[in-house]
Amino acid sequence: MVVGGLNNQVADQADIVFVTLPYLAQKPILQCLPSQLDDKIVVDVVAPLKFSKDGVSALSVSEGSAALQAQEILVKSRVVAAFQTISAHDLLDYNQRVESDVIVCGDHEKDKLRVIKLSEKINGIRGIDGGGLANSGYVENITALLLNINRKYKARTAIRIVGI
Repeated sequence: MVVGGLNNQVADQADIVFVTLPYLAQKPILQCLPSQLDDKIVVDVVAPLKFSKDGVSALSVSEGSAALQAQEILVKSRVVAAFQTISAHDLLDYNQRVESDVIVCGDHEKDKLRVIKLSEKINGIRGIDGGGLANSGYVENITALLLNINRKYKARTAIRIVGI
């Protein structure tokens, strides 16, 4: 079941929490929630981006990625990075088939597998194990490239990994 509510209520009640907010809001919001997120899977969907009239660029994150930053804040949570390369617009239309892979990065194999299986409940999506959480920065940075391609071609692009 998917439910919404105030951050602290949802964090307290959920088994898995998805962090889907602008990068600049991530740190202050997560710093208010560590005890509610203890021993939970936290799926970080955040891609650190800067928007300008010239396009989109990836922001540098001192921790290496938004997901690594989240893990540093939420030391008793198990952070998994996923869904950064899929259009939010595509995910909103649950009747539409989403032709994309979801690259899932995390340091806990069981939690990655759970997020992969959860992602594959979305029609057309295939979950791909992207390795440890240290790899999440590579995936987050691809988001800027995809958004710039989308802008140029007036499209909604996605990633497919072939050969596996």
